[in-house]
Amino acid sequence: MTHMLINSTDWMHLTFRLALALLVGCIIGLNRQKGGRPAGMRTFMLVSLGAALFVMIPLQAEGDSAFATTNALSRTIQGVTTGVGFIGAGLILQQNSHSQDPLNAPKVKGLTTAASIWTAAALGAAIGCGLWEMGLIGALLTLTTLSGMKRLTRSVKNWFRQFNSDEQRKAHRFVSMELDDDDD
Repeated sequence: MTHMLINSTDWMHLTFRLALALLVGCIIGLNRQKGGRPAGMRTFMLVSLGAALFVMIPLQAEGDSAFATTNALSRTIQGVTTGVGFIGAGLILQQNSHSQDPLNAPKVKGLTTAASIWTAAALGAAIGCGLWEMGLIGALLTLTTLSGMKRLTRSVKNWFRQFNSDEQRKAHRFVSMELDDDDD
C-alpha cells in the first residue's frame, strides 16, 4: 500500500501518473477513433485521466490509518466504475433494422466502445494508484483485443464464406448432375 500513497508535493510522481494515464487513454482512443467510433481519442483521454485523478485523491489525503485510506480508495473506485458505466450506457444505441430482419429485432451499437471506455477508466485508476506496470500491460492487452480480435473475426468470417460458397458450388454441381441423369 505504501507504494500507492503519494505526497501532494511530489510533482514528478504526480505528473508521471497523470501523463501515463493520459497516454494510455490516448492510445486506446486513437484505435477507436480510426474506426469511426462515437467516442474517440479525447474522450478516452479524459476518462482515463479523470479516473486517475479520482483515485489519486484518497492516496494523497492524510488519513488516520492505512485502513481509512484503503476504505476511501475502495469507495472512490466503486464510484468511478459506476460513473463510467453511465457514460458507456450513453454510447450504446438501439436501432431497429427495417431492411432484412423480418422480426424487426433491435440492433445494439456501441457496446465495444462502451466497454473500451470502462477499461480506459480502469487503466487510469490503476495508473493513478501507482500500478503503472499493470496499466501498461492492460493497455497492450486492450489494444490487442480491439485490433487483433477484429482481424481474427474477419478472417474466420471470410473462411466461412469461402467454405459455404465452395459447398454451394458442390451442391449445385451435384443437383445439375442428377438432373442430367434424369434426361436419359
